Amino acid sequence: MSIKKKGRVVSNAPDKTIVVEVSSRVQHPLYKKYITKKKKFYAQDENNEASVGDLVQIASSRPISKLKCWRLDKIIEKGKEER
Repeated sequence: MSIKKKGRVVSNAPDKTIVVEVSSRVQHPLYKKYITKKKKFYAQDENNEASVGDLVQIASSRPISKLKCWRLDKIIEKGKEER
């Protein structure tokens, strides 16, 4: 069973690689205020399909390189073009 996460693509500069930022809202244990935590994941994008701003789903996989152990599963929603 592979773990899956949803997030936004923040970079696609390296070849066949995307950087996906996954956000989660958690409650602070003492102050009970909700805060947003963000984490970046490097994922394999074999065909360079995803672009910056896309909402994507990534799935865990075997280690591909030093930083990459995720792969692009599917593009949920295309982002706006910034040009």
